[in-house]
Amino acid sequence: MSAPDPAPRGRAAEWARFLELQNLGLNLPFALAFLVLASKGVPSWTVVVLVVIAFVAARNAGHSFNRWADRFLDAQNPRTRDRALAAGRTRPGVALGIAAACGAVVVVVAYLLNPLAFALAPVALALVFGYSYTKRVSSLTTAFLGLVEAITPAAVYVAVTGTLPLAVLLAVGGLLAWGTAFETVHSLGDLVSDRALGLFSIPVRWGVRRSVALVPVLHAVALGLLALFGIALGLRLPYFLALVAMAAVAAGGDVALARDPTATRGPFRRHFVTSALFLAGVLVAVFGPWGALPMGV
Repeated sequence: MSAPDPAPRGRAAEWARFLELQNLGLNLPFALAFLVLASKGVPSWTVVVLVVIAFVAARNAGHSFNRWADRFLDAQNPRTRDRALAAGRTRPGVALGIAAACGAVVVVVAYLLNPLAFALAPVALALVFGYSYTKRVSSLTTAFLGLVEAITPAAVYVAVTGTLPLAVLLAVGGLLAWGTAFETVHSLGDLVSDRALGLFSIPVRWGVRRSVALVPVLHAVALGLLALFGIALGLRLPYFLALVAMAAVAAGGDVALARDPTATRGPFRRHFVTSALFLAGVLVAVFGPWGALPMGV
């Protein structure tokens, strides 16, 4: 699920909107933060470039495939009916071609990184492509979208170290809860159209009041798991101060959500801020005067 699409102003803006480039910063700071942690300091430029390429390619593959899979549904949703594919300004084959090309980039980059990354690349792509269909069959589609966001720490650690330490699963769980909260908030804006189209989500299943009440619980679980992850790594005070700042931003958002559950831009702005706070906390914890070394993972 993505932010509302205004009418495009030109071909460049059309393609940027098609690939959701305006939302690239939602989760990229998380990826960069885990890149620093997995490297226990400064990663090599080769790894940085390959991980960023894989991250961008994977999200572009997912967005392109989602636009293709949802083109008929998007055409019936007031929020999405002006999207290029739904409105007929882009051919379906183009979207599938972009998805296939970006998926191939992910596989090639994974091969260049290490054997485990290469072996797990199809799993990552299955998640990236599969979420487009979950809304048709299960209310857990909201959590599945959270899972797509949550694979970031595992993918980065596999890319950098060729292993998946158990402690990293705490971060995966944290981002799963965080991403599910974000997607629950965002899906509230599509509640009416989802019901009309026979699609599923947590708000469709539980209603507005219980969905709104679930969000702060998910935020608390996410921050608790990320705190445990920081403890497992031996991270110092700046990391935990960043989590406190994230909690404050999330709490403000939870209050705003209770007042207006259908607001669309506020959740995106807060997600940008909290991911940037997480990256800042990691950078200061690792490179600042209260360095994190030795890190346990």
